[in-house]
Amino acid sequence: MGRGLLSGKVAVVTGAASGIGAAVVERFLSEGARVIAVDLAGQGPDRPDLLAISGDVADAETWQRIADTARAEFGRLDVLHSNASTVVRAPAHELTERDWDRQLSVNLTAAYLGARACVGLLRESRGAIVLTSSVHALVGIPRHPAYAAAKGGLVSLGRQLAVEYGPEVRVNTVLPGPVLTPAWDGIGEEDRRRSAEATAAARFGRPEEVAAVVTFLACAESSYVTGASLLVDGGWTAMKDSA
Repeated sequence: MGRGLLSGKVAVVTGAASGIGAAVVERFLSEGARVIAVDLAGQGPDRPDLLAISGDVADAETWQRIADTARAEFGRLDVLHSNASTVVRAPAHELTERDWDRQLSVNLTAAYLGARACVGLLRESRGAIVLTSSVHALVGIPRHPAYAAAKGGLVSLGRQLAVEYGPEVRVNTVLPGPVLTPAWDGIGEEDRRRSAEATAAARFGRPEEVAAVVTFLACAESSYVTGASLLVDGGWTAMKDSA
C-alpha cells in the first residue's frame, strides 16, 4: 500500500462523474484510497481501487446500496464526500414546486440520507464526512432561491452532524466559489468574466483546488478540525468594489 494521505482508506464520493466530484475521485485515488464513485450518470469501468454505482442520491435505497457495497467489497468506510448537486435558475415566483423540491432533495436531503446510511461504518473507522456547500449559503445571488436554501442548510447540517457523531466522526463543509465546472457551460462569457474579476484571486478556481481542500478535511492532517465551514472561493466573499 502506498504512503498517500488516504492510504488504506475507503471513500464514497457523490456527484463523481464531473466537476469537483471527478477531481476529488482522482485526488483520493492518488492519495491511496479506494473509492466508491456515485453518480446519476454512471461512471467508467470498475477497477480494483474504484467501484462505480449509478443511482439517485435523493433516494434512500441508493444510499443503502452504497453502504452495503462498502461493507461487502471493502469491509469498511472511512470518508463520505457528499457532493452531488443540481440547480434550476429562476426567481422564487417563477420556480415550480417540483423544481424547488428536487433541488432540496439532491442538494440537502441527500446529505442527511448519506449520513444516516453510512454513520455506522464511519463510527467504526473513526472516519470523516465532507459536505460540499457553496458561497450561495452566505450571499444572495439572483435566481437561486432553492439552491441557496439547500446550500445554507448544508452548513448548519454539517455543524449538527459534527456534534451528533463526534468524537468518532468528524464532519466539515467546504463552500466553493466560482469554480470552472460543467455547471458554467450555459453561462455567457460576460458573466464568466465578471465572476472571475469579483474574486481577490482574479480568476476562476479549478476543481482540483477544491479537491485538495476536501482531501485535507478527509485525512488525518485535519484531525482537530470538525464542525467547520471552509471557503474555497479565491476571496470572492471577501471582495467588494464599492465603498
